[in-house]
Amino acid sequence: MRSTRTRTRTRTRTRLILAVGLAATTAAALSACSSGASAGDAPPASDVAIGATDLSGVCPANVVIQTDWNPESEHGHLYQLLGPDPVIDSQNKSVSGPLYASGEYTGVNVEIRSGGPAIGFQTVTSQMYTDPDIMLGYVTTDEAIQLSADMPTTAVFAPLDKSPLMVMWDPETYSSAKTIQDVVGAGAVVRYFGGSAYMEYLTSAGIIPPAQADGSYDGTPASFIASGGKDAQQGFASAEPYIYANEVADWMKPVDYELIHDTGYEPYQSAMAVRTGDLAADSDCLKALVPVLQQAEVDYFADPAPVNTLVLDLVDKFDTGWVYSQGVADYSVKTMIDEGIVGNGPNSTLGDFDDDRLSSFFDTVVPIFDGLGTPPADGLAVSDIYTNEFIDSSIGLK
Repeated sequence: MRSTRTRTRTRTRTRLILAVGLAATTAAALSACSSGASAGDAPPASDVAIGATDLSGVCPANVVIQTDWNPESEHGHLYQLLGPDPVIDSQNKSVSGPLYASGEYTGVNVEIRSGGPAIGFQTVTSQMYTDPDIMLGYVTTDEAIQLSADMPTTAVFAPLDKSPLMVMWDPETYSSAKTIQDVVGAGAVVRYFGGSAYMEYLTSAGIIPPAQADGSYDGTPASFIASGGKDAQQGFASAEPYIYANEVADWMKPVDYELIHDTGYEPYQSAMAVRTGDLAADSDCLKALVPVLQQAEVDYFADPAPVNTLVLDLVDKFDTGWVYSQGVADYSVKTMIDEGIVGNGPNSTLGDFDDDRLSSFFDTVVPIFDGLGTPPADGLAVSDIYTNEFIDSSIGLK
């Protein structure tokens, strides 16, 4: 059974509940398992020489990073930071070990914590404000804006250039459709998680008529299948097209889709952020750490197989009900590159934020949150929610 992140209007990621009849793919080669120890207790690599990047004088001894879901390929850039034999904490759904930069020890540890079911489906932002040990967390741009009044965050690195969020449909039913607007123009109802900010945008922009937006999606494929291809449905381009074509027994055929990004709703998905109040205190660390994060992503996509082996092992050992196969992992990597979900954007730099794009998005989404009754902080400016200060402009995907 594939578990789901229940979608609320303060979240932008969901996953399916799929009875796919698959055994979880496992791999034991890269890890040792500890069912009760705290992942932060991973021993420092005191017998390993510190390499070209020394974080020990500027960063916490244990750099804690909070993700927004179970381990998956979208998080591969983080798991790339781990060296050999990381400590897996099955009880707390985290993994830790000495933090490496391009194969060299940096003098500190890193602890990567799972989100979703591991944190009771809370937002990462609320988890960051509950636990001050967390230095960095995945916070999508619209979440940062919406929660800014009580829990302000500032993004410092964008691992994804585009959100993988999409609307998918049956290409046999809608053979000439290329866009969401084509599908709804042919009469499709689009099923989505109610309260999603992106749907408020799509309806207000005239892309989806309100009468054809159905907020009853529950994360399962049942309604999509029952409609016989008549209805469209939200999902993630980095997962669902493969899953529906290969792992959903009652479908087992392709789907077409359009990224929500391509409709004009362009947040930075799962941007890595700090609490805004901690930005100044964290600056010296971030100056050294953010380029390490950039390079780790470059290294991961150059050779994703070893990290994906670890991801599959983590999924198996965490045992949250989340099913993640080798096929999905491989498809995700390829799709993220092919679709530009991961990329340098309009320049040659990986992980930076485009000022014009964020300014436009900010102007678009603030009225939406005002209308939903969750207005951003008084006086919030777009410059409050992100910074490119720590980005190394020389690091990019080739």
